[in-house]
Amino acid sequence: MITGSTASSDDGFITQLSYLLTLSRPRFWLYLAGPVLVGVAYAANTTSELFAPAAVVLFAYFLVPGNVFLYGINDIYDREVDTANPKKETKEARYRGQQVVPFAVAVCALLPLALVPFIPTAAWPWLVGFLVLGAAYSAPPIRFKTTPLLDSVSNGLYIMPGAAAYAAVAGTQPPTLAVVGGWLWAMGMHTFSAIPDIEPDRKTGIETTATVLGESRTYAYCGLVWLASALAFGLLDPRLGALMLVYPGLIGLLVSSSVAVDRAYWWFPAINTVVGAALTMGGLWRLLHG
Repeated sequence: MITGSTASSDDGFITQLSYLLTLSRPRFWLYLAGPVLVGVAYAANTTSELFAPAAVVLFAYFLVPGNVFLYGINDIYDREVDTANPKKETKEARYRGQQVVPFAVAVCALLPLALVPFIPTAAWPWLVGFLVLGAAYSAPPIRFKTTPLLDSVSNGLYIMPGAAAYAAVAGTQPPTLAVVGGWLWAMGMHTFSAIPDIEPDRKTGIETTATVLGESRTYAYCGLVWLASALAFGLLDPRLGALMLVYPGLIGLLVSSSVAVDRAYWWFPAINTVVGAALTMGGLWRLLHG
């Protein structure tokens, strides 16, 4: 027989777990975990290396715990700012001081220590870089997200899981052009995602690259950064460069259409998944067919 207190405790645990999952932005899980798949696909020299212990644990970490860490810190320090953010009423969870959030963030930040035995030393700098930038982006005293341009540049942290996976499986660092191209892509993606927040951020006195540039010039910034990303990937492999041209192309379509940016913003998880899948398939084709 289940007592009332036990049932209440179970309901509370399920409620907290559900809240943490919503906080972790499931639509964006592949923004961290997807680069792991890409990195592994291009690092592996045999099919067995695709399922190397380091690859598996890195994917598992960046699928959920890495997102809880990243977005949990963001929500803790954006609590007051988010009172004016409509996304918190529908698409995302609103942080109201729940004690479970700082606890979960701390656990997810320390979890990589348990992964050390499975991950070669070549990948450690990327893991450390992810944790440092992930915290510094939202938390004082640095809080990159409130410093125009640095808010964009610091979001290269999203490609660090892929770089860590590549280094862990290959035993060497990823190609410089791949890191540069990926970093530029992440910069553009971050700044584009800040466009729907321009008015809420301005109302609360938050300065970002998007609030400084305004909507039209932010489109131009994203287009130029994504064009530079495609160029970097193109120097590595013309096929990669051609694929990445989809992003500046999308900017052109949005600017010339009547689609609202806050609507188009929610298309990008699907678009990024398709592009990421194409990149991964390219790596697997290389592996299987030389």
